[in-house]
Amino acid sequence: MRVLSVVGARPQFVKLAPVSDALDARGHEHVVVHTGQHYDPRLSADFFRDLGLRAPDVALGVGSGTHGVQTGAVLSAMDAVLEEHRPDWVLVYGDTNSTVAGALAAVKMHVPLAHLEAGLRSYNRRMPEEHNRVLTDHAADLCLAPTELALEHLRQEGLGDRSVVVGDVMTDVCLRTLRATRDRPSALPDSVTGGGPHLVATLHRAETTDDPQLLAGVVRSLAALPVPVVLLVHPRLQSRADAAGVRLGTGSLRPVPPLTHADMLGAVHRADGVVTDSGGLQKEAFLVGTPCTTFRTETEWTETLVGGWNALVSDPEDLAAAVSRPRPTAERGQPYGDGDAATRVVEALERELLS
Repeated sequence: MRVLSVVGARPQFVKLAPVSDALDARGHEHVVVHTGQHYDPRLSADFFRDLGLRAPDVALGVGSGTHGVQTGAVLSAMDAVLEEHRPDWVLVYGDTNSTVAGALAAVKMHVPLAHLEAGLRSYNRRMPEEHNRVLTDHAADLCLAPTELALEHLRQEGLGDRSVVVGDVMTDVCLRTLRATRDRPSALPDSVTGGGPHLVATLHRAETTDDPQLLAGVVRSLAALPVPVVLLVHPRLQSRADAAGVRLGTGSLRPVPPLTHADMLGAVHRADGVVTDSGGLQKEAFLVGTPCTTFRTETEWTETLVGGWNALVSDPEDLAAAVSRPRPTAERGQPYGDGDAATRVVEALERELLS
């Protein structure tokens, strides 16, 4: 079986790692296409190295741009890639512009399409990610759902007969990485964290960064917190902050460059709390047992809200109260699987190919 994976952004590289290992373990051929949606070395080449991934077989190099420009650039480049490699499956991950472009290319070339992380819904149609995930699910021949709730969403949309629960491959990576790095020294020195209670924060979604007034309000609220806030500065955040005249190093904020995935997971595990607008990070915080405050009106990962491990905030003025809530004591359970999702992904692809 020949599988062609289309990836382009940091979370997709993380999801790719266990799937690639599982494909190799079962003797399948795997072609990796890197669209170049994330092109900063700290978010791209460095991630491949740190995750133990081989270099991509194809690098499209689309770079930055509007949603239409990025999606169109990937789509226009994919015909030649699919013609050359002729895969049995195109596998797309998550909800980025690379995801929907890879999906459309596969459909147009009549190549079977599988969507990993299918069935997630925020029901916020203003989010580009929501458009991408819905379109991809409805185009896919096989929807690989991470949770039972995601499967229920797919059933409600008439996609139940092409959907299967495999678990969440991010859980595979998270548990494996945490075991391997638990005793590793922190990548954040005491000079950054203050050597005591501190938070880790990320901000990168367009809804947060592209509104200068909202961005300024979030930064102001984080800077006013009574403990150090280590802010991992994504290139999008830095460019938008510079354009809006928002300083990221004020008050309690301690801006630092993005970390490798292993270092990031270690930083989250050691932190007293996380503040983010990321989908993946709120789930990783849940998996390692660190309380999270998510600056969004909704979350696709609703299981993280149970027991107060995650809290949603949409007004910067409410951040301080949410961050200072008592540490949850509820059991988290295993809503995202037991760490063997990647094997189930490959088994599902094998099974469907033979059916």
